[in-house]
Amino acid sequence: MTALEGVKVICVGQFYFAPYCSMLMARLGADVIKVEAPEGDPYRRLPTVDHDGFPIQFRFLNSGKRAIRLDLKQPAGQEILRNLVRTADVLVQNLSPGAMDRRGLGYEQLSAINPGLIMASGTGFGSFGPYAGEPAMDLTIQARSAIMSTTGFADGAPVRTGPSVVDFVAGTHMLGGVLAALFQRTRTGRGQHVEVALQDAIVPSLTSNIAGLLSSATESHERTGNRHGGLAVAPYNAYRTNDGWIAVLCPTDAHWRRLCELMGDPATDDPRFADMSSRCAHMDDVDAVVENWTRARPKDLLARMLVEARIPSAPVVTLPELLEDPHVRERGVLRTVTDEQGSFMTLGSPLFLSDSPMVEPWRAREVGADTDEVLTAELGMSVDDIAKLREAGVI
Repeated sequence: MTALEGVKVICVGQFYFAPYCSMLMARLGADVIKVEAPEGDPYRRLPTVDHDGFPIQFRFLNSGKRAIRLDLKQPAGQEILRNLVRTADVLVQNLSPGAMDRRGLGYEQLSAINPGLIMASGTGFGSFGPYAGEPAMDLTIQARSAIMSTTGFADGAPVRTGPSVVDFVAGTHMLGGVLAALFQRTRTGRGQHVEVALQDAIVPSLTSNIAGLLSSATESHERTGNRHGGLAVAPYNAYRTNDGWIAVLCPTDAHWRRLCELMGDPATDDPRFADMSSRCAHMDDVDAVVENWTRARPKDLLARMLVEARIPSAPVVTLPELLEDPHVRERGVLRTVTDEQGSFMTLGSPLFLSDSPMVEPWRAREVGADTDEVLTAELGMSVDDIAKLREAGVI
């Protein structure tokens, strides 16, 4: 049995935010129906395609879901969604703010049809506050939430993070909210509305940076490069090796003493390096000592030495190296799945439950590939009914 076996999810989501939440639910065993506008999810039209011409981002986020085409701007399309909601457990959506309400598909209207429905809505800034209703994407939230101003080096421009951290952090928060609401429903029998805002979800990640700003113990710098966000740990940096880079940090004095023993450099006897506060006050000198040691050695050798000494560290790997990483492969968060059409890469799941196996994803479907099957099996529609809807452009 899987954790979410028997749970029916409708995903009216696009891009990454809500689709990532519903993807995780699919891997946990939920039956996920992805609802797309007639033209399909915008990420179907990105130029980053796989060897078979299929958009890779869409495949990663939507494999393992049934796909239906539905024009929610038309009353007939809205009625179909309402009918699907009657037997659904969860609806997740991240359309533009207010879009569902304008179409008569807000939580108040849908919960009147199905009081047990859990509806999760994702927006940039939530339903209240000065910015409520403003459009938002990962980049703009990074700008508005000080992610960009705290990323990069002090003498450089603000920089967005390499990965789309906001969307995926928020999608995980949405999953947590939905699962909590499902649990509460077992006690009350009632569903509820779950609201997750991109900005709310990412602000907690700035804890170290905010601590550095508020603390009287350290000088505040917004962009600290690869150093600790609050400049409260040293060493804490990416250090050059003779073939790349390695990240090393010593979160306690014990770690520092073990690193000193490993480096064998008399310079580490400097009393300025005796404790964390002193090292943080002399970060440039600490980093110079560490990099003098790492620069003469290859990153993989350094990684083994530091792991054996129980010092937090990791080689800075490239994307091609990540795809070939044996640990990533064995854990299966990036999965290569083979079916009758060949092989494709997609996302597995970072969630491991001892009594609930992950559901193996199947190939992401073409736009509306399962429309007829869903309308027949879920709503009992006839072939003629479906043909009329298709002729009217509703599906």
